[in-house]
Amino acid sequence: MNAFQPSRPPLEPIQKRRVAPRPRRHLRQRSYQVMALETTVKIGVNAVISVAAASALVQLLPYHWLQQDKLREIGTEVKLMEGRVNTLNTKFSHNFDPRENKTIMQQQSYRFDPSQRQVVIMNKDGSEVEQPPDR
Repeated sequence: MNAFQPSRPPLEPIQKRRVAPRPRRHLRQRSYQVMALETTVKIGVNAVISVAAASALVQLLPYHWLQQDKLREIGTEVKLMEGRVNTLNTKFSHNFDPRENKTIMQQQSYRFDPSQRQVVIMNKDGSEVEQPPDR
């Protein structure tokens, strides 16, 4: 059952088909032309995209510089306002400090604490010297 069986030669000889040889030079030359055309198209498309990007940058750069100038100007104004706010905040905290009641009252009016004496500077001729306000 498992014995080898003699191989038989085929009854009809197998005929090989004859295929006409293709001209390989022509195919290679054609593929080179297609590759050259494809590469040229790619370079052209990339050039168009590059020109579009460059023109967009040329149009956007002046706008960007203008915005940067405005931003610097606003930053300067913010610094000035921060200084003013700090000054006003200091004055506000000084004016509403309960421990400073008497000194604020003396600065803003001519009333003095009864325990204090008012000093008036006089000239030799007896006239009073005008003093600038403390503010």
